[in-house]
Amino acid sequence: MATFISVPLKKSSEVDLVKPLSKFVTATYPAGEEQAEYIRSVEELNKLRKNALGRPLDKHESSLEILLRYYDQLCAVEPKFPFSENQLCLTFTWKDAFDKGSLFGGSVKLGSGAFGHIKDTVLSALNREPTMDVSPETVGTLSLIMLAQAQEVFFLKATSDKMKDAIIAKLANQTADFYGDAFKQCQYKENLPKEVLPVLAAKHCIMQANAELHQSLLAKQKKRFGEEIARLQHATELVKTVASRYDEYVSVKDLSDKISRALTAAKKDNDFIYHDRVPEVKDLEHIGKAALVKATAITPPLSAKFTDLFEKMVPMAVQQSMSVYSQRKAETVNRLVGTMREATNLCNGVLASLNLPAALEDLSGDSIPQSIVEKARAIVQQGGLQSIEQLIRDLPELLTRNREILDESLKMLSDEESTDSELRSKFSQRWNRTPSGDLYKPLRAEGGNFRSVLDKAVQADQVVKERYNTHCEMIALLCKPEAELTAAIPSANPVKTLQGSEVVSVLRSQLARLEEVKKERERLEAEIKGVTFDMSSSFLTALAQDGAINEEALSMSQLDQSYGSYSQRVQASLRSQEELLGKVQTSHQEFSKLKQSNSEANDREEVLKKLASAHDSYVEITSNLKEGTKFYNDLTEILLKFQNKCSDIVFARKTERDELLKDLQQSIAREPSAPSFNVPAYQTNPAPTAADPAPAPRTVFVSSQSSMDRWED
Repeated sequence: MATFISVPLKKSSEVDLVKPLSKFVTATYPAGEEQAEYIRSVEELNKLRKNALGRPLDKHESSLEILLRYYDQLCAVEPKFPFSENQLCLTFTWKDAFDKGSLFGGSVKLGSGAFGHIKDTVLSALNREPTMDVSPETVGTLSLIMLAQAQEVFFLKATSDKMKDAIIAKLANQTADFYGDAFKQCQYKENLPKEVLPVLAAKHCIMQANAELHQSLLAKQKKRFGEEIARLQHATELVKTVASRYDEYVSVKDLSDKISRALTAAKKDNDFIYHDRVPEVKDLEHIGKAALVKATAITPPLSAKFTDLFEKMVPMAVQQSMSVYSQRKAETVNRLVGTMREATNLCNGVLASLNLPAALEDLSGDSIPQSIVEKARAIVQQGGLQSIEQLIRDLPELLTRNREILDESLKMLSDEESTDSELRSKFSQRWNRTPSGDLYKPLRAEGGNFRSVLDKAVQADQVVKERYNTHCEMIALLCKPEAELTAAIPSANPVKTLQGSEVVSVLRSQLARLEEVKKERERLEAEIKGVTFDMSSSFLTALAQDGAINEEALSMSQLDQSYGSYSQRVQASLRSQEELLGKVQTSHQEFSKLKQSNSEANDREEVLKKLASAHDSYVEITSNLKEGTKFYNDLTEILLKFQNKCSDIVFARKTERDELLKDLQQSIAREPSAPSFNVPAYQTNPAPTAADPAPAPRTVFVSSQSSMDRWED
């Protein structure tokens, strides 16, 4: 029976994965079947963890399958959730596999079992010092031990299959080298149980002895009888060393008896028959080596039964790229739409300053122009002064709510950061976790951006209010009954003689064309807002091919492809408006010369201009206020998510803090309360002779007969 070193499974306390992961899902994905499916997957992931870590596992292949399925799922889920200290923070508490007292908080990747993988990949993800059992030195040593034991399995299989002695000798010699490397690696380390070092030393000698034994058989076949004896004598010395130093850990009786019998027979034959000279060990030819094992890279999935619970969820890199792309798209749409709206406002302003089209409709001099009647009716239908004043009254309340959410969120961070600083000052180097001040920098920057956005919004609100105050009187006039509106507009002498003039016809034609330009813009705006393109497939392809996403290049290329033609149409619309407005202004000059000019007519025209401008301002102010209301409501949702993010990380930090504080307090309690001192001899009784220390427990070892597929020469 072969003695192999095994490593106990690490033990972890219970962690609720459902609440934080479900919270992220509901905050990221809209309500519906997709969200429900992801939440069910989160619950299944939690069950996988409980099955893997929540109960003792039997030493059976089925138990290994449970661990592999959980590990595979962790690898699959890691890129799809924002696991980090300042985003989705999960604190895992693990016990040192070799020390039942120590605790540490790890990240979501501590579920791997391959020591080389832990050393090269996993440890870099930890945000605190690892426990001694997974320190770089320890896992490096364990990796060498596992390599040596794997090579030994091949040696045992070759021996069992009675393969050629030359092959077995090389396998044994290589195994001895591997055990020697492992012994050197942990010779001056106290991280591992004390039984490990003597076992490695014993195995190194045993494998050397096996190599000499089988090489001696090869020498016998070649009639080198002196070499046979020299190698058997060396093997005898090696097993004697093991028997005298490490007998309590490894038994070599069977091997020793086998070598002894072979040596006795070889000496007898040589003494009576061959009389071959027995060379010195140092003069013997070196035995060859055959390495059949190497550290295998961990490439998930490791389980043949693995299915990704979150297969439909795109990786965080794609989610983040999609978020940035959406911002770029929104900026592009807003720029195009904003350009058109500014052009339309400019057009309306120019026409209002010229009292058009009202001037063409007001040839009677005493009735209300039809365009003014329609503008007044439109304002009343939209709620008039009452509607716009209600929107203005709502803004401060919405603003205050958002400020309170933001202030409360940042206060949570400040309070926790203050506590962390106090404990860091108290415990100094022992308080070995990431400072809260460093951890919260991204969140504080995000909060600063929100505050800047709110400040700019307040300034924009003030501009809208001032514009409303400027046009309030005329807007109120437009809300009055038609008779009162007619009475409020000054009368003037009729100019019916212009009714059939060519300049009036030209102006009306030009105004109609301008109106068509504005309607075309409305259609164009709807088209621009309706453009859709699924960038996730492009980002996924880039991630699969290159391992990274050049979001800016991909996004700008797609946006140019999607909106390039619309940009050209917007510019064409602006050029058409500019050309038409120039013609309108020229025609209006001719029209003004033909009109009878007097003070009454000027007063009337001035009022009509103000009424037309008041209508345009009402429409724009109402639109601005509705957009502002929507902005504040949308921002409330965003700030609530920000608040939840702050709350989650503060809660996680508090949990981590409490565990670290408990661990530190226990550590301090175990420290001596005073320096050591010498007690006078007369105050002490003669000390009894100390008994030899009992052998250390062998719980770290298991005995098993390895089975494997047939290995052929």
